[in-house]
Amino acid sequence: MGTEKSEKKQLRFLIARIDRIGDVVLSTPLPREIKRVYPESFVAVLVRNYTKDIYLNNPFVDEIIIYNDSDKSIGSFVKQTQYIRSFKFTHAFMLLPDERLNYILFLAGIPYRVSVGHKIYQMLTFTKFVDRKKYNPLRHEADYALDMIRKIGIEPKSIEPEIYLADSEREEAEKFRREMSDGNKIIIGVNTTSGNSAPNLSTSEYKRLIQMLSEDNSMKVIVTDKQPPKEISDIPGVDYSFINDSLRESIIKFSALDLLISNSTGPMHICAALKVPTFSLFCPLTACSPKLWGPLGNKSKIVLPKEKYCQTQCPGDPKVCSYEGDSGINAEELSEMIKSFLTNNQK
Repeated sequence: MGTEKSEKKQLRFLIARIDRIGDVVLSTPLPREIKRVYPESFVAVLVRNYTKDIYLNNPFVDEIIIYNDSDKSIGSFVKQTQYIRSFKFTHAFMLLPDERLNYILFLAGIPYRVSVGHKIYQMLTFTKFVDRKKYNPLRHEADYALDMIRKIGIEPKSIEPEIYLADSEREEAEKFRREMSDGNKIIIGVNTTSGNSAPNLSTSEYKRLIQMLSEDNSMKVIVTDKQPPKEISDIPGVDYSFINDSLRESIIKFSALDLLISNSTGPMHICAALKVPTFSLFCPLTACSPKLWGPLGNKSKIVLPKEKYCQTQCPGDPKVCSYEGDSGINAEELSEMIKSFLTNNQK
């Protein structure tokens, strides 16, 4: 069924994004853009339990559905299929190809389904597709995700992600900010881990950077990792209030920062969606490129290695790269760049 026929009844959209935090943040433009064109439609998101907090209080989302793939039993498969069927969706967008989910959406009776790529299981279930391989030049991941709704004739006005706080959460964030700022200090978050998803500083270099920043009396440094590496878990003068927070609790605290320092990771995208400035380490390889994964919608500074570093000293695997050697990315140089970035933003 195409969009023309489905307009005779309420359009009911399901956006399935069952992967990591950053990917889910970059899916948040979809419900906004759908509601802009079809304000009376019903929009639900299907996400894993640990990412649901990204969509809490989103005014464009009518329902958050939790996807359970930890239970691989037939019973769980049938139960999820029946539950999704009960919503009577007219459209489903599967942003991450997944065979099990593909069959759930098919058997849930959703007539118009779109996914990425050309998998056999997609062809067997008559799932429509968008193809990323033909695109040149490289576009942002959020823009690729929006190809799903371009497929039904919705041309997005903005690709910027957004995370929404309730009034009570904004009050909580302001209270946290007052406690951390000690009057007028700049609140700097440093996120040192990323699940090995992209190039990153070594723990020892992060420790040096944190120590340098914390020695500046105008700054308050907060390590934002839920479980910081042992080597940086007890630096004098540094705050560790994110430890063991829920994702939503972390989101509230992220909104209170003046700057987040990190590599390309979920917290960077969270802060961008909250319009918090970010200072982010990247590498120029296509799979890690800031053109694909950079922060959107906020003030940001992208830091790349020296032009010839990747050609001469790169270990070849971006997941194990820590910018060692003459990359131009080390604690001393980063500290100076961070202070310059903050000064320029205050003008």
